[in-house]
Order: sequence, then C-alpha cells, then structure tokens
Amino acid sequence: MPKPEETVELDGLRLYSPCAALVFSAPGFFRQFATEARAALAMVQEASDLLRPLLEGGHSTIAGRLAGALRNIGRRSMAEEIVTTMQAAGYTIRLEDPFDTTATTLLTGRDISPQVNRMRLMWESMREPIATRFPAAPGLPKQPQDYLADVEDLYPTDAYHSLSIEGYRVSAELIEQVRSGHWNPDGNDGDRGQRDGLAARGYWQAYRAVQDSLKRVLAGENAGAVVAQDHGIWYRAMFAPSVTAGLVRPGDLAGYRNDQVYIRRSMHVPPRREAVRDLMPAFFDLLAEEAQPSVRVVLGHFLFVYIHPYMDGNGRMGRFLMNLMLASGGYPWTVIPLEQRERYIAALEDASVRRQIEPFARLLAGLVEMRQQAPRATNS
Repeated sequence: MPKPEETVELDGLRLYSPCAALVFSAPGFFRQFATEARAALAMVQEASDLLRPLLEGGHSTIAGRLAGALRNIGRRSMAEEIVTTMQAAGYTIRLEDPFDTTATTLLTGRDISPQVNRMRLMWESMREPIATRFPAAPGLPKQPQDYLADVEDLYPTDAYHSLSIEGYRVSAELIEQVRSGHWNPDGNDGDRGQRDGLAARGYWQAYRAVQDSLKRVLAGENAGAVVAQDHGIWYRAMFAPSVTAGLVRPGDLAGYRNDQVYIRRSMHVPPRREAVRDLMPAFFDLLAEEAQPSVRVVLGHFLFVYIHPYMDGNGRMGRFLMNLMLASGGYPWTVIPLEQRERYIAALEDASVRRQIEPFARLLAGLVEMRQQAPRATNS
C-alpha cells in the first residue's frame, strides 16, 4: 500500500499522488498511454516532488527512466536535477527515454491545466493521420456569394439530418414551415411535437447566425478566431425558443455547463465542468493556430464534442463548427447523413476512448469528396 505522504483524496477515493504514480508506473505505461503520461509529467512542479520517493526507495532505474521522460517533453533542467541529485546520493543513473516518439509540443506545467496539456498532445498526435486521409484544400472560393447560396439551398437537408441524428422527429414540411415563419406552437409543453418544433425553430435561428460567421470566414478572417467569438451566439440562438416556451431555464443560455454531463451509450466521460473553462480557450487557440484546414475540420468537430462544453446541443454545435472549418479551406458545406449515424457515433467513440482518429477522418473525408463531385445542393 502507498505511504500516507504518497496519497491524495479525490471524491472520497484514496489515490496515489501524481508523482508517486509516475514513480510506480511500469515502463509499458509510457508507451501505451503516452498522452496521459506526458500530461502527468507536465503536472510535476518541482524536481523534489519526484526525488523524495526516488531517494527514499533507492529507485535508480526509475530515476533514469523519469529523467529521460522529462527530457522528452522538454523539461531538461528538471531531468538534470534528478540525475545529479541521485548521483550525489551515490546512485549510478542510466538515462532511458520510455516513450516511442519525441514530443514536439513542449510542456512547461506552469499554470497549465493537465487537461489542456492532454488536449494539446492529442492534437499533435492526431494531425498526421488526418492530413494523409483528407483531400487537398481548394482554398477560399473566388465567388463567396455562390458558396453562401449553396449553403442556403442546403438548409432543409442539413436541418433534417442534423436534428434526426439527435433523435428529433422532424419532416421536410416542418422544417420548411419553420423557415417560412408559418409554424406556431400550440402551447402544449408536454407534447412531443412541441419539442421537435422548438428544436427545428432553434436550428433555423442558429443556422442564420452561423451564416453570419461564415461570411466573415469567406472574407478571409481566421476561422478559429471567428468561432471563438461567435459560438455563444449560435448556442443562444439554438435554445432561445425553448427558453421562451419554458422548456429550458434562462440561466442555461449564460454559458458553459455548470454540471457533469454523460453521453448515452458511450464509455467517454467528458471533462469536469471546472476543466471546461480551461479547455475551451485553449481549444480555440489550437484552431486559430492550425495551418492545415483538414486538421481544423476533423479535430475542431471531434474535440468540441469531446469537451462537451454545454449540457445539450453539442453535436449540432460541433457540426456547425465543422462546416465553418470546411469553408475556411474552400471545402463544400457537408451534411453528415442520418444513414451514417451509427458509423459517425462509432468513429467519435474510437477517437474519444481509443485515441484512434482515422475512422472519423475517413468518414468526413469521404463525405467531403462526395460533395465535391456534386457541389450544388438539392432540397431532397
């Protein structure tokens, strides 16, 4: 059992402290769970936090492994301090890098959430598999008005499939009634059709808000910066009708979630609500800094739903974000069809739980290629 000084208590559980866990982790942990291992190493604030259990246990081999791991993530001074201190205590140290790859993202650990470091490492590790599977970006369209007209024409198809993926029962007639302004709720809050109609109304309002953002992207603004500024507007537009009808609390429009959320039939548990406040600004920074449009498309959608910043609407928001990133590379606006729902959900699960982004990248790349071959939208 761990010594008292090697434990921490979290949610009623007695756990190893991060430093003690690193000391007692087997070499295979660093190879099989490289992202988690690097994020844990970045949490270490002082070399003394590792040196105490290393010295007291006489762990010279582990000291060499941890020093090599710290050098791998760019923390050379801390690695050197561990080596020299162990040598001063009479131990012979042999440096060993336990990772299979060298980290290109350097982690300081100072005032950075371990969740943020983990997300940055995921972004880094997933970039290459996406770039090799996605078609080349055409570049911003020379006729933005034609692109906007295509997006407008595609609305009925987009709304039907996106809402249906989330379990709403909508029809082409309902979607068109909402768009034309001829839909009026009957005031029965308990009726299933009321919820479907409110969802369709919210989707139309959000779609128009996204089109305002789209105009800025087509004009050459940084897509990551635009979505960072505008995503709250999309969300409020999406749920304003439900607030008016009394089905959603007004406070839910204030911002990110204030409670834990769970995804039905998924092994992925989204980050705690406290972490969301750190993750979202870092996520938008990654989007804004990413030069490859295909990476912005795939990781923009995936990591948004991975974080799950809202209590509801994350899938719809993620698909809006995906399409804004598609536009930033000149790719056509693309709908994920209801018929592909199971494959879509499974691909997101592979990325979230098993860190395998390739199935999701292949799915989106295939849909984009189909749209490129038939660029004009239809209302079917």
